[in-house]
Amino acid sequence: MAQTTNNDQNVGSKYAEDWLPIRDIANGMIYTDDKYYVTGVKIVPKNIFILDQTSQNNVMYELANFYNTIDYEFWLLIADRPVDIDVYLATLQVQYNQNPNPQMRKIVMQDINKANMFMSRQYSVVDTEYYILFKEKRMELVQKKIHNLISGLANAGLQSTQTSNSDLRMILDNYLNDGQTSNFGAVM
Repeated sequence: MAQTTNNDQNVGSKYAEDWLPIRDIANGMIYTDDKYYVTGVKIVPKNIFILDQTSQNNVMYELANFYNTIDYEFWLLIADRPVDIDVYLATLQVQYNQNPNPQMRKIVMQDINKANMFMSRQYSVVDTEYYILFKEKRMELVQKKIHNLISGLANAGLQSTQTSNSDLRMILDNYLNDGQTSNFGAVM
């Protein structure tokens, strides 16, 4: 009798995530069926265009140097993470109710109206996040690459941290499900 594999069971599946070679997401890494670790860093956004021209040029020069030192395959990703602004709206409502000054109430009400406009269907409230991801089979190289990425970005004036489990799940949701959260059987 032939043994069925996980891929044989998923051939008829209507979900793209069932076809992915993902075993687990843990410790800020995706563990794949072919024994790779997929991980990287999340870069804190920085608007360099508010800096003077010399500072902008320095950041760009350091980033170019940084990218030229990466001697392995990597992916530069930009992803939108949905943001829940209900707590922000509740805080604004409290400020509106507690403030007796009509001018301040008007300003707070404008902020409430703007937040409500963003929550309507025509706008989506998202944070844009930036990632550099790579895959590696050896754990000691994973840690070395993460350290080098964080250091290289710091030299360019950018802060970064290793990706979290939440970051990686959000990236998968973003690319597979148009940003809609899903429940991955193999991942959750």
